Amino acid sequence: MLNPGVKRREVFGWAMYDFANSGYTTVVITAVFAAYFVGAVADQAEWATLAWTSALSVSYAIVMFTMPALGEWADRHAAKKKMLMAFTAACVVSTAALAWVGPGQVALAVVCIVISNTFFSYGESLTAAFLPELATPEAMGRVSAWGWAWGYLGGMLTLGICLAYVLWAQGQGQTAGQFVPVTMLVTALIYALAACVTFALMKEHATPQLTRVRSSSRWQQLRQTFEEAKAYKDFMQLMACAVAYQGGVAVAITLAAIYA
Repeated sequence: MLNPGVKRREVFGWAMYDFANSGYTTVVITAVFAAYFVGAVADQAEWATLAWTSALSVSYAIVMFTMPALGEWADRHAAKKKMLMAFTAACVVSTAALAWVGPGQVALAVVCIVISNTFFSYGESLTAAFLPELATPEAMGRVSAWGWAWGYLGGMLTLGICLAYVLWAQGQGQTAGQFVPVTMLVTALIYALAACVTFALMKEHATPQLTRVRSSSRWQQLRQTFEEAKAYKDFMQLMACAVAYQGGVAVAITLAAIYA
């Protein structure tokens, strides 16, 4: 199931990264901070939902236009793990910074969301790039499933802890401006601690490729790949369906708590 030289504890470490970062999506993007942003930070203004979705869209656009170059650099220098550590630290810090966002501080909230979601998305891309190094082609689906399973576990655990605190705080008469910041700190802490397991167990199996001829444009490489992929019509149709499906799911998740 695993490539030569890969140990099972590395797969566990890799799966633990999904455990680590899933709390960000469940607590920050979906269940807690999204509703807090619209209801308290923006005071239920008519433009609040647009501001929230626009902030997320900006972060995704940044990732889309910069990840090809970052990925190429990481491959050339065999530095995916180092880069993942840096991006994780940035996401943890910017998630913790959301604790400083109070009612009316829309600009601060937008900046922190753009930064944290950008680095979260960077981390998602990099951790996926480790899968071909860990598992054989026949076993990628099985190993990937372990990541998904641990991701759901981590996301639900983080959300459960935060919601338990929210219910307790509401019983004490606290306002959202008092208990939501604590949930951001809890999410950042769990993210950091679980990611440490990943970095302790997972290795960088790639070797530097500094002698490889660099392309003049990463976008030219992407364009060439796209042109070559056109020959595989079934694959292109599958990718189009995946984009449409994932886009719909992302919208539903992003707006779920706001309109709940």
